[in-house]
Amino acid sequence: MLNRRDREELDTDPDRVVVGPVRLGKKTKDLVKRIELGEIAVIDHADLDRIAAEDLAASGAVAVINVAPFSTDRYPNIGPLILAQAGMVLVEATGAGLFDMLDRGDVVELDGGDVLLSGRTVAEGTRPSIADLERRLAEQRSRIDTAIADFATNTIEHVREESGLLSGEIDLPPTRTRFDGRQVLIVVRGPTYREDLAALNAYIRDRRPLIIAVDGGADAVIKAGMKPDVILGDMDSATDGALRCGAELIVHAYPDGRAPGHERLEADGLEHLVIPAPGTSQDVAMLLAHEKGAELIVMVGAHFNLIEFLDKNRAGMSSTFLTRLRVGETLVDAKGVSRLYRPGIGAVGIVLFAVAFVLVVVAVILASPGIDNVFELLWIKIKDAFGG
Repeated sequence: MLNRRDREELDTDPDRVVVGPVRLGKKTKDLVKRIELGEIAVIDHADLDRIAAEDLAASGAVAVINVAPFSTDRYPNIGPLILAQAGMVLVEATGAGLFDMLDRGDVVELDGGDVLLSGRTVAEGTRPSIADLERRLAEQRSRIDTAIADFATNTIEHVREESGLLSGEIDLPPTRTRFDGRQVLIVVRGPTYREDLAALNAYIRDRRPLIIAVDGGADAVIKAGMKPDVILGDMDSATDGALRCGAELIVHAYPDGRAPGHERLEADGLEHLVIPAPGTSQDVAMLLAHEKGAELIVMVGAHFNLIEFLDKNRAGMSSTFLTRLRVGETLVDAKGVSRLYRPGIGAVGIVLFAVAFVLVVVAVILASPGIDNVFELLWIKIKDAFGG
């Protein structure tokens, strides 16, 4: 994030010219994996969510052109502000046909809200400042009651449709991974997942929980130096490298049996299971761990509040509500574990402490005056005791 002085400079010169090669992608989560330092990202992402914004801010791009509204005012959307506070230039060119006009590597110039290619204006848009985005976010928050009412209504309407999550009617296939009596860590690529995963280092080291990675969570686990035991989801976010790490692969299919992820894994020759179920992949991951006998389920990056669900473009949370009712007290959030867990010294720590203690004792003995006489007298006493 920028400090106050940098923010004032950006808002003082909101129309500074930015030049760079473009990188286009209609799926932001895939685009961020390909962006190189200094490029200008061209996206088609209405209501840019927090996770996508954080990934874009860390991608190396200097600016983002969105051919959809950064925010539709449907709910308090912090994504655009995250980009601006990270020092990125935002251009909102709603409806512009940039995906037809531009190719990867084309060098464009951003002059205010205008997009120029070879000196010719190819799109006209707006460039919001940090102050503009903060003001808009405050207005959205003042109307949050409407979003809450719509969200609650939709949740109630869909509870009956997804009641199988509560009744246990979902058919879970046998897995090679054994959950019974184990603690399970479920990693979702959601808000603060990086920080939460890092905060659990001691817990993971000491308890060695089974790790279920939900889609893109697999890459997060591997990047943190660990290996997932299970990767579950529709497989649209996990990279090929993650899918080939040796984890058990489980495709979350639609209730009617359609499973796009199945086609991808089948084409790559990767063995996998399929679970048709309503709800989200993180819901299915929780149910799988619970129904297979997990002792404790720790969630990393899960969506727990209204804004997070709306960020994921979900109109309701019926599946999540029902899943949490079924899982009950077995479920705990990563933040709770990191705050309450106090790691013990462990076997390795005990051994190291013992070695250090012996070394200190030896050093003290060797440094003590007259120690040779003590050892000589002790040796004489031993010989006398054995008649030597």
